[in-house]
Amino acid sequence: MQKTIFGIDRLLLAENRFNHARIAMVTNNAALTSGKEQGRLALLKKGFNIVKLFSPEHGLAVKGADGIYQSNNIDPLTNLPVISLYGDHLMPTAEDMADIDTLLFDIPDVGCRFYTYLWTMTYVMEACALYNKPLVILDRLNPTGGNIKKAEGPLLDEKNCASFIGRWSIPIRHCCTLGELATYFSVTRKMDIDLTVIRLTGWDRDQSTSENNFSFIPTSPAITSVETALCYPGTGLFEGININEGRGTNKPFTVFGAPWINASLLIDKLNLPGVTFSEIQYSPTDSLYAGESCTGLSVLITDENSFRPVQTGIAIIQQLLFLFPEQCKERLYKTVANPSGEKHLDKLLGIENSFSKLKAGDNISGELETEWKEKISPFLLYN
Repeated sequence: MQKTIFGIDRLLLAENRFNHARIAMVTNNAALTSGKEQGRLALLKKGFNIVKLFSPEHGLAVKGADGIYQSNNIDPLTNLPVISLYGDHLMPTAEDMADIDTLLFDIPDVGCRFYTYLWTMTYVMEACALYNKPLVILDRLNPTGGNIKKAEGPLLDEKNCASFIGRWSIPIRHCCTLGELATYFSVTRKMDIDLTVIRLTGWDRDQSTSENNFSFIPTSPAITSVETALCYPGTGLFEGININEGRGTNKPFTVFGAPWINASLLIDKLNLPGVTFSEIQYSPTDSLYAGESCTGLSVLITDENSFRPVQTGIAIIQQLLFLFPEQCKERLYKTVANPSGEKHLDKLLGIENSFSKLKAGDNISGELETEWKEKISPFLLYN
């Protein structure tokens, strides 16, 4: 099996074309080389003149809780200043960009529209275009696969549902790398940007995650495994209703529950491809229902190729609304990017009035395989 070589590895193997250019790097501790070294440290050892770092949600250390303010700090590994892009501002400012010549972006993603690293990348792209700085994306594989036939979820309604968990119209599960999406956005958003994508090698986009030769590094406190990342585009939707999505347990997004759920009733209603469920009882240590006894279900993916996470998440929510119409309600989910916490489910699904539509049993997942394939195919970088 061919080894996966990331964009960071290829940059390290190539001649340093940046010479003495002052480089800023958008990164975090999940961004390792294929040899498991911190990418920023490896670049410094190779002579790259990195002068500052930018960090996304969860901070440079990848330990910040979901939606929590991240402050500027100093990187203990390199002693470089770290400017948070999930604190006082989401986009690098003129002052942030003034003393650099080029910007590198190297952050692992999980392939879900409401995972915010993607949208940090778009703000960085806009800043580079605005302040005339070259941007180099050090590409990484999509750990949940790149088969466009598996793309899922409604395209985002930008007019009514745009936010930091979904700025522009793509599916919930997009099946692309960040380098591919950067290329797509640079054209479709008509950005005047000097963009380079350093491609990875050794990735077959149509293979399942188990078939690709790479080790998953947790990308945030709650995304700790490939299985979690695969469930996330569906069970992440539970943030929009009053269900504990597994936060406060050691199985986030692969278990869910609430004090008012009758798990036996619910499990009998769920017959979905590629996944089985088992009844569970637990008490989350934090997040919704902290310290309370919750009943719910554990999620086990049995066939990755037939499993459709968004379809699964929507089906579960609709059954909860059908079985427990008085108890199941919309939820405020407060974050730095959405302080009020309002309309979180709309922002996750990308559909206005989504709670009412789900309660009515509307088909909101949409048939988008052909539409998304036509849009994205010219920008795909890998076979």
